Amino acid sequence: MTQIEEVNVDQFKRLVSERALTGETMLLNMGPQHPSTHGVLRLLLELDGETIINAIPDIGYLHTGVEKNMEAKTYVKAEVMSDRLDYMNNLGNNLAYCMAVEKLVDLDVPERALAIRVILTELERINSHLVWVGTFGLDLAAMSMFLYAFREREKILDIKELVSGQRMMTTYFRPGGLWRDVPVEFEKAVRDFIHYMPKRIDEYEALLTKNPLFLDRLLGIGILDPAVALQHGVTGPMLRASGVNWDLRKVRPYMGYEQYDFNVPVSTECDTYARYLVRVQEMRESLKIVEQALNKLPIGPIRSDNRKFVPPPRAELGVSMEALIHHFKLWTEGFPAPDADVYQAVESPRGELGVLLAGDGGPKPRRVHWRTPSFDNLSVLPHIVKGHLVADLIAILASVDIVLGDIDR
Repeated sequence: MTQIEEVNVDQFKRLVSERALTGETMLLNMGPQHPSTHGVLRLLLELDGETIINAIPDIGYLHTGVEKNMEAKTYVKAEVMSDRLDYMNNLGNNLAYCMAVEKLVDLDVPERALAIRVILTELERINSHLVWVGTFGLDLAAMSMFLYAFREREKILDIKELVSGQRMMTTYFRPGGLWRDVPVEFEKAVRDFIHYMPKRIDEYEALLTKNPLFLDRLLGIGILDPAVALQHGVTGPMLRASGVNWDLRKVRPYMGYEQYDFNVPVSTECDTYARYLVRVQEMRESLKIVEQALNKLPIGPIRSDNRKFVPPPRAELGVSMEALIHHFKLWTEGFPAPDADVYQAVESPRGELGVLLAGDGGPKPRRVHWRTPSFDNLSVLPHIVKGHLVADLIAILASVDIVLGDIDR
């Protein structure tokens, strides 16, 4: 045992049992560089043979100081940092931040921009769940599942590239609307995807849902009691798989979600298998939302005409000196925001993603704080792995669906 490991073990003495301190049970490091921890996460495991007595998550290996970096930038320039948090939900992060800025300065968003935001956010949800189901299958030795899921994910990344020029870190949503309107090819690309995708989800379920090996690994494993989930602030598919029907798109509608007809998948089984079923069904529901938004996509502007906060269209820069000056001042100096605090939350693929944004009257935020779902969801891991085998830990941890960029900020 190295000196660093000895120091870390001392820190955990109050959390492990007396049996570990006397050597009757074993302390084992899993990670931070381990393929099944889904990022640079370290788990300190206390084992009795192969049975888990305790599991203590140790985070902080990916800390980037995103929140403090955002506070050093103007409101518009700070948005690029949000893409880098939950890197499976880039557009969802943009959305939460833009809505917080819009709430702080009372900025309107045109209907067309709202509909496009819904379409792309739901596609991003499917994108995230595809990565999850692919890596989840890979952790359980279903290697083909990973390849199939990433095949479909490529189509979503193509759509993101079509509208923004980037496949992941798009910063496509902007305070007051969008960076630019979608191209003419957008509607056909999205319709082709929503026509193609349901059959692919059927294939995934044919491979996994009733597979006897898959069922043996998941049924009754990692039970999360709804009371424990609520005590720890768990949200998203983790909470809904424990029987709690809580989805911000329904209970606190934002961005016009009250206009769309969709169901919130809920299971009362509370186990790892239930978390799989909920996420698969969520992909189907997201496809329904995308189709409805596409069918009612209005014609009109995609950015607010409030020139105090929104730069003029690029087409005006070559013909209007006033537009050029305005553009230059917004991008160099930014805009002042009121001395006030706002909180805005959205339903990310992992749960409630919230932004606390505080202004001080100047062009930079006084405080930016993110309430990320992965942090709270990971906190229940010690409760749901106790008594299981180390081999079960791989499936249980995967079912939590953490993103370390979402935790270390």
